[in-house]
Amino acid sequence: MTSLQDRVSIVTGASRGIGLGIAKELVERGAKVCITARKPEPLEEAAKGLGENAIFVAGKADDDAHQTEAVARTMEAFGRVDMLVNNTGINPVFGPLVDIDQGAAAKIFGVNVLAPLAWTRKARDAWMGEHGGSIVNIASLAGLRALPGIGMYGVSKAALIRLTMELAVDLSPGIRVNAVAPAIVKTKFAEALVQGNEEAVANLYPLKRLGVPADIAGAVAFLLSDEASWITGQTLTLDGGITLGVGL
Repeated sequence: MTSLQDRVSIVTGASRGIGLGIAKELVERGAKVCITARKPEPLEEAAKGLGENAIFVAGKADDDAHQTEAVARTMEAFGRVDMLVNNTGINPVFGPLVDIDQGAAAKIFGVNVLAPLAWTRKARDAWMGEHGGSIVNIASLAGLRALPGIGMYGVSKAALIRLTMELAVDLSPGIRVNAVAPAIVKTKFAEALVQGNEEAVANLYPLKRLGVPADIAGAVAFLLSDEASWITGQTLTLDGGITLGVGL
C-alpha cells in the first residue's frame, strides 16, 4: 500500500458510496481528509467513522461559498491541500437526451463539470499552485460510450474527461490531473441501473461482478500517489472488462 502519510485531501460527495470509499482509503494510507456533501447529518456520521484525521464541510458542490469554505477549513485544520478528488456527480433525469429539460441539463453540467473546475482553481490558489499536488476527477464509462437514458450525464462525464486533459496541460508540471471512468459500481446512486436485475447485469462483465467502492478507491489512491508521478491527463477505465465486448 503506497503511503500518503501527512498529505491532505479534499474529497467531494463523500458521505457515502464511491466518495466515502475513497476517503477511507486515503485515511488508511496516512492522509488527512476533508469530506463534503449536501446533507450535514450523514456527512458528520461519515467523518466520525473516518476518525481524527477527517473533517467535514456540508454544502452544495456547485456553490462558490461552500467551495471557498471547504478549502479554507481544510487549510485551517491541516495547513495544506495536497490532493483533490472531484467525486460529486448528479443525474436527476432519465430518458432521451433530446427531450431533456434545459434547466436540468444546465444543472447536470454545472455540478459535473463546472464545479470540478472551480474546486481545482480554489485548491490551486490555496496551496497546490505554489507547492504542487495531484487531482483525480471521477468520470464514468458513460463519458466514453453511449448509454441511452442517461445521455446528459454521459455528455457531462465526457466533458469532465476533456477537462482533465486540458487542466493537466494548464497546471503542469507542478499539479497532476487524472480521471477514472468506472462502469456500474454498487452504490445507492447506481441502484436504478440494476434494480431487480443485478445478477444478469453482472454476468455481462467478464469478471462476473459489479464494482464496489473499494475497486475505485485503490485506483484513485494510486493516481494521487508518487507512484503515478509520470502520469497526467489520463483516464483510467475501471469496468470489470465490460468494454472488451466479449460475446456482444
